[in-house]
Amino acid sequence: MAKDVPTGRRAVFLAIFIAFGFLFGYDIGVISGCLIMPDFIRRFGQEGTDGQYYLSSSRQSVIVSLLSAGGAIAQAFTADRFGRRGSILFWSAIFTVGVAIQTGTTYSVVQLVIGRYIAGLGVGSLSAIVPLYNGETAPKAIRGTILVIYQVQIISGIFLSYLLELGSHTINNSASWRIPIGLQMVWGIILLSGMFFLPESPRHLLGTGRRDEARKVIAELNGVSEDNPLVAESVEELDFAIRAENEGGKANWLECFSTRNALWRRTINGMMLQFIQQLNGQNFYYYYGDTFFQSAGAGRVLKPLCLIRFSSCISRLSPYIIQTILGAVSVAGTLPALYFIEAWGRRKSLLLGALLQAVCAIIVAFVGHSTLAPSGTPTSELTARNRAGGDVVIAFAVLQVFIFGTTWGPTPWVYLGESFPLRVRPKSIALGSATNWFWNFMLSFFSPRIVARIGPMIMLIFFGMLIFGYIYVYFAIPETKGLTLEEVDELYRSGIPPWRSVGWRPSEKHYHHEVHEKRASDSVEKA
Repeated sequence: MAKDVPTGRRAVFLAIFIAFGFLFGYDIGVISGCLIMPDFIRRFGQEGTDGQYYLSSSRQSVIVSLLSAGGAIAQAFTADRFGRRGSILFWSAIFTVGVAIQTGTTYSVVQLVIGRYIAGLGVGSLSAIVPLYNGETAPKAIRGTILVIYQVQIISGIFLSYLLELGSHTINNSASWRIPIGLQMVWGIILLSGMFFLPESPRHLLGTGRRDEARKVIAELNGVSEDNPLVAESVEELDFAIRAENEGGKANWLECFSTRNALWRRTINGMMLQFIQQLNGQNFYYYYGDTFFQSAGAGRVLKPLCLIRFSSCISRLSPYIIQTILGAVSVAGTLPALYFIEAWGRRKSLLLGALLQAVCAIIVAFVGHSTLAPSGTPTSELTARNRAGGDVVIAFAVLQVFIFGTTWGPTPWVYLGESFPLRVRPKSIALGSATNWFWNFMLSFFSPRIVARIGPMIMLIFFGMLIFGYIYVYFAIPETKGLTLEEVDELYRSGIPPWRSVGWRPSEKHYHHEVHEKRASDSVEKA
């Protein structure tokens, strides 16, 4: 638009509500603690030769990873047919049904994983359609901030799941895991019910010929009357964008990889950032942190001294407490991102984040490999060396998650949302989201098997990916801070090397200027 729009209270409520990432984050984090709950293991594990129940690495893989198998492509087939709002309603219902199936199971691991798969279809689709709805509905002045708030809420959801499991894991029956898993239905129902009070995307309304409804929604979201010039300008700009999108027929998936305006590079960049983000190592901690910290010597007793001398006795904490600390640190890490993404820019945030996380990952790998006791060693048999190594492993794991929250957590999503022209934006964002969920599935499926073979040295895989991520960002990701979608088009057309793109300024007048030129031309013709 020609200028930043005012932000009405309804717009703020809508943007914050629709960035309801608690649902996504909580769903990711909740399974971690369940994997070491005795009742959960007894119901869904296998009986060993000693008569004790256990969850094999292969069964852990299936239980955890099926959530991510749903992916995010499905939303692309509902977003236009049902509308953004209708699509969110539909997938919220699917997610809630999946959670109900999980919560209602007794001893059937098949029912459990089917429920997680159905819930994954919902949450994967919502992870793509919710940011799309927000981008088309929230006033321009707050869109970038809401993308970061969205990530903050995802991490907050993970933290909340750890807090609940910290309180429920001591229950000696199925309520220990049914309560934290079943509570996911609350988030789904809140999102489902809230959408009945929120409007359809103005862009979708205009695209389907509902012009009067679109004007009304734009006026309400911006806190102005329908006859305000801002409403007319917004409608005109959206009309222009829709015509541009529909030129040459409806966009298809292959167009995301066309050479026009280097769309193929932009789509690959969006997908690669999501791929690298998933293999930073943080999701390994989110999914298997309790199990991993237990092998690092985490005990069951929290002593008051630990609150004062944290670094010297961290390995005495319960795995649930350590995981909760991890969640709190994750939330704290996302808060500085609100500042650093704009102050540093996208490239610097990604480059610094990759290097600092790589240092943490390699320390965890080698210290863990050389000092930790074999998995299953009783806490009473741990040596001083084992405990010291556990302290270092857990401390640097926490530090790595903090750095991720500040850099690689939100930045790839911000980059994804501001890199594509309107014509292919829904499909390109869907491809990026689907890449995120695909590698989330691969990580959650193979991690237990890899850890069973090489233990903490799995962190070397994440170290290698972080180094690769640094190199990829340096040579392939241009700086997009402060640029409109049309200016990003020119940036990619200019052929400027990404490492020289910081400070680049467009030489052309773009989108909003074309709208005003067209308006002036139409006025002259009518005169």
